[in-house]
Amino acid sequence: MKVYICDKSCCPAVEVVGNEVLIGEAANTVRLKKNEWNKLVEKIQSGELGSI
Repeated sequence: MKVYICDKSCCPAVEVVGNEVLIGEAANTVRLKKNEWNKLVEKIQSGELGSI
């Protein structure tokens, strides 16, 4: 699965690859393990993290 942050494929993306979630573009990529990603999603859904 790969989702771009904007409507164009030139923007940073969130991509699930194997047991990792990659966020970013080219050399500016963060790698999260699935459990780290799931924790981030939990924090967003609970309202602990929100828009800035």
